[in-house]
Amino acid sequence: MLIIGIAGGTGSGKTTVARSVIERLGTDKVTFISQDNYYKEHSRLTAEERRLINYDHPFAFDNELMIEHLNLLKQGQAAFAPVYDFTTDSRFVDQTLELHPNHIAIVEGLHVLSDEKLRAELDIKVFVDTDPDVRILRRVLRDIEERGRSIQSIHQQYLTTVKPMHEAFIEPSKKYADLIIPEGGQNEVGIQLLSILTEKYLTGDRAWGEA
Repeated sequence: MLIIGIAGGTGSGKTTVARSVIERLGTDKVTFISQDNYYKEHSRLTAEERRLINYDHPFAFDNELMIEHLNLLKQGQAAFAPVYDFTTDSRFVDQTLELHPNHIAIVEGLHVLSDEKLRAELDIKVFVDTDPDVRILRRVLRDIEERGRSIQSIHQQYLTTVKPMHEAFIEPSKKYADLIIPEGGQNEVGIQLLSILTEKYLTGDRAWGEA
C-alpha cells in the first residue's frame, strides 16, 4: 500500500488537494484519512477545561492510534477511526469511521509531517503552501459556518495558538516534503504531478520514486 501524507497550515487547501487526487485516481482505489479525526479524547474534562487545550500543537493528536490504524491497513485489515465533534471538542461516543485497506492511503492534516514516527510511515510527503492571508480567511469562514464559532473566539485562537504553532511546527515541517504544492487546490499542475506519480505506482511502474 502506498501512503501519501499531505500537510500544510490551516486553510491551505490540504483537503482540496487530497480530494482532487482521489477524484483523478478513483474513489475505489484510495482510502482517505483525516488527522482531524484523531484529536485526543477529552470527554472526561469539563467544557471549560476543553476550551483551554491548545488544539494546534502536535501533541493534540493521537498519532500513535493513527499509526496503529495504518499498520492494520497495510496488513489488509480494516480499521475504525474515531469521529471528532468540533462543537464539543470531544469524540463522538457512538460513531466511528470504517477505513478499508486499499492500493493507496492519503493521510491529510496539519501535523502529518511534524511527527517523526508518522513521517516514517509515509511513502510520499506533500506540503501545501498557501499565503497566510488566504488561509486565515478560509479558517474564519469554516469556523463560523461549520463549527458555530464566534469571530471573537476565532481571532483569539488565531493569535494565541494557530499562528504561533504554525510558525513553530507546521512551517518548519515543510523541509521534509518531497513535493510542495503552492496555493493548494488552485494548483492544477501540482495536483496533476502528484496524481501522475501515484498512477505510476498503481500501474506497477516502480520508477515513480525516481520521477
